[in-house]
Amino acid sequence: MLRPTPGAIVMAAYEPDPELFRRQIRSIAAQTVTDFICVISPDSDPAPIRALLSEAAPGDERFTVIDTGGERLGFYLNFERGLLSVPPQAEWVALADQDDWWYPEKLETLLPHLTTHGMVSGQARLVEYPSGAVLGQTDRRNGTLERLMLSNQFTGSLSVLRRELLELALPFPRLSTRAAAHDHWLAVCAAATSGTHITSDVVQDYVQHSANVFGDPTSMPSRPSLIQSWRNARKMSRGAEGDDGVLAVVRTTYNVYVGWRQAMTSTLAQRRDDDASLNVLERSFGSRRRLRALLPNLRVAVRDGYVPRGFAVQYLASWMCGTITPRRRRG
Repeated sequence: MLRPTPGAIVMAAYEPDPELFRRQIRSIAAQTVTDFICVISPDSDPAPIRALLSEAAPGDERFTVIDTGGERLGFYLNFERGLLSVPPQAEWVALADQDDWWYPEKLETLLPHLTTHGMVSGQARLVEYPSGAVLGQTDRRNGTLERLMLSNQFTGSLSVLRRELLELALPFPRLSTRAAAHDHWLAVCAAATSGTHITSDVVQDYVQHSANVFGDPTSMPSRPSLIQSWRNARKMSRGAEGDDGVLAVVRTTYNVYVGWRQAMTSTLAQRRDDDASLNVLERSFGSRRRLRALLPNLRVAVRDGYVPRGFAVQYLASWMCGTITPRRRRG
């Protein structure tokens, strides 16, 4: 068995389903690696979450609910808040959603890979709630930094990372919280420094239900219709901009794809300005990006099945939106 080192599990919580939350807490408490604390960051009134925790893990001092005063930040920044609370003695960090179910050996399986990589992910079984139907399994894939920047393969709830990575990653880049993804940013930071790795091990159930913030990203249709794409864009715009007019949709479409990657590239460049390898990212994703640098990588990613064709179409649409929004000039 792995000799444990002290670590931290960070869970973002928002009005959780009581049954799923209690089950998730119990699955974390039952890990074969036991030397950790679990920091729960509530994005709503913390009192109900504390009550559920006392029911699920009574007397287990490894679990703590931080006092957020009920301040609502949204999924992305709530994870940042939780990560900022990780104690300095933690040597590794795992991310947790409030409604999945971890297999007992999850941490024991993933943590040894941190000796050679900065961030590691396993796979998950997709399980529908409340029916319990098994919908399939994730198929996360290893790739280069450029490919990872293009298409995130890391779901936070499947991942563990070295504590030292937070020194680069925090604070998170600021952009629309509907566009930004904490796990994508952490994975890019790891890929740009100490490397990433995805194993074939199935380490948990990834619960799919109507309240999922994102759900399984591999479910994107390969050829979405124009009508469906427009409806999706308007829905995202209403969430991010509070408006679904044409200009709001243009801004949101830009942010979700090209703008978010520009924000990550710019933040990396500011924090690692001596890293010549970031020039490659700048040519495809930064404020001085060029389509001729991106297109070969996008074409090969589609050919290899790394991204669906529908993603490529939407990414190019986002690129075009960037030609008429001032966000690019501001970097």
